[in-house]
Amino acid sequence: MRGNRQMKAVQHDMTSGSPMRIILRFTFPIFLGNVFQQFYNMADAVIVGKFVGTGALAAVGSTGTIMFLIYGFVVGMTAGFTVLTAQKFGAGDMRAMRKTVSGACILSLIIGVILTAAFMLLMKPWLELMNTPDDIFGDAYSYIMIISAGILAQMLYNLLASILRALGNSRVPLYFLILSALLNIVLDLVLIIFFHMGTAGAAVATVISQGVSGLLCMAYIVKEVPILRMCREDWHLSGSLLGIQLRIGIPMALQYSITAIGTMMVQSSLNILGSTLVAAFTAASKIEQVVTQAYVAMGTTMATYGAQNMGAGNVARIRSGFKSCTVLGIIYSFAAAVLVMTVGKYMTYLFVSEDVAVIMDSVDIYLKCVGAFFIPLAIVNIYRNGIQGLGYGILPMMAGVAELAGRGIAAVIAAGQKSYTGVCLASPAAWVLASALLIGMYYYIVKIDIKKIFRGRSPESNGLGEVQ
Repeated sequence: MRGNRQMKAVQHDMTSGSPMRIILRFTFPIFLGNVFQQFYNMADAVIVGKFVGTGALAAVGSTGTIMFLIYGFVVGMTAGFTVLTAQKFGAGDMRAMRKTVSGACILSLIIGVILTAAFMLLMKPWLELMNTPDDIFGDAYSYIMIISAGILAQMLYNLLASILRALGNSRVPLYFLILSALLNIVLDLVLIIFFHMGTAGAAVATVISQGVSGLLCMAYIVKEVPILRMCREDWHLSGSLLGIQLRIGIPMALQYSITAIGTMMVQSSLNILGSTLVAAFTAASKIEQVVTQAYVAMGTTMATYGAQNMGAGNVARIRSGFKSCTVLGIIYSFAAAVLVMTVGKYMTYLFVSEDVAVIMDSVDIYLKCVGAFFIPLAIVNIYRNGIQGLGYGILPMMAGVAELAGRGIAAVIAAGQKSYTGVCLASPAAWVLASALLIGMYYYIVKIDIKKIFRGRSPESNGLGEVQ
């Protein structure tokens, strides 16, 4: 046991100490990392919009929902595969922890290959189904096809980053993301300005940068994380372990996919309104995404926090963590709303150099629509990911269904009325429905279900097959 405690100390044990302090310390590097990850796409949008034109910006923006689907599926799946890793780390069982890492690697490789083939084969009819305007179709297709070809590069970074975060290390992935984000900007400028590759150059820069960040994570783990040095026995996996990881990871991935389907419906409604409003929506969504990465970071933190404390069997500490993170989320929501609803529109100048006045007015409408509903968005991320970290896969996915319903209904209404404001209100409708459902789930889980799980047995008796 002493050896396990020492190994846990090398990373970051979240089963002791002030929950508020731990959550803040863990969340901030993830937030910065997520912001820099957004810089991949933002850099693409800024440089394409400035040096290629508004049409090219609209082309990149028209693929945003597909990008979200790819990114969301990868992030959700890799995070889900490493829930057991965090639980075993929290319980101090390093042997079982390494087996979960092996299982996550094998499953990620297999599914990554399947995803790459599927997206590349289906991409053209997909863009046609989404009513992609003819004048931007070619640029949109070339951009998203290259992104799809690089799914394994994206998978590599997100899997290794999820493993490190499962062990409580949120800082190292941040450092590598910063380096790769800077590399992405340099490559964007070189490939677009000097080699005149347009949207294709932006996509190539993104894939290369993601691959570099993944390789850096791999080098760090091999050199600096001895508890992850694998032996042959660690790769001898049972079907039950892989089954449990799939049971958690796939619903998490599908939950993001369900959300993405809703955003595709929104994008389809938007595309009907023309390329100028598509460009405005693209610029506004990029601004929103940077600000709201704090919620994503809080969610990632709660997934790790919940998983480690679930492994340790500390129900009271789980409740305290959710309470602390909720307070942080509400405080941040007020500050973020004031920021985007007042000065956010001026960031439009980063993205466009033509039709600025028209686009800025449309950007302002979007930011005011979403900013007013940041608190429900905070609840969605904190509680959905936190519940997933406790080992629940199906229940949080139902929140994704609620999001789909909210976005879908709003998108259909907006399309029928050809209303840009209606399109902008689609995501807030989704957040409100999903947050209400998740709060109900949380109280059922912590008040009833978890107590049943730990009644009459010690947390140390948890086997891999007993994850709910």
